[in-house]
Amino acid sequence: MNFTDDVNKCLQVLQDGGVILYPTDTVWGLGCDATNPEAVQKIYQVKQREESKSMIVLLAEERDVIKYVAQPDLRVFDYLDETTRPTTVIYKGAIGMAPNLIAPDGSIAIRIVKDDFCRHLIKRLRKPLVSTSANISGQSTPVFFSTIDPAIIAAADYVVQYRQDDTRTAQPSAVIRWNDDGTVTELRK
Repeated sequence: MNFTDDVNKCLQVLQDGGVILYPTDTVWGLGCDATNPEAVQKIYQVKQREESKSMIVLLAEERDVIKYVAQPDLRVFDYLDETTRPTTVIYKGAIGMAPNLIAPDGSIAIRIVKDDFCRHLIKRLRKPLVSTSANISGQSTPVFFSTIDPAIIAAADYVVQYRQDDTRTAQPSAVIRWNDDGTVTELRK
């Protein structure tokens, strides 16, 4: 299916500081420009989520990590090359992101996506994209578009049409913390 119209509409909303509801490489997500603190705040409000609970950021390329993380350990990319499941990495030293997206310890959760729609959108936006599950905080993560709470759909400034009928089983990404010594702490398997 062609998603060009969806990407163009998403870009307009994201550039205007809005929130999109979109399919990711894992589950359906709420997204915004990760460098715009007002847009990030909107997502916290939609999800009814405490700002102390950080959200994930999507990037299209490994090289983009260098723009948003101070001195990342490049060994992490070898690790990611060996994983088959989408994996979010918590990096120390976040830079260039909306301050309300960075955890109190200065870390940021980033996933490099392989999904065509997400990669195309992020490359066209030329900025990182927030990705958080499309649910009210504390509720279960919707597996399909049809199971997303109507309040979440209504709160989005744009709802992507692409993949709304997709019924493949999706699950959230694995989450790891990359340690200074090059070891991994698994936070979500």
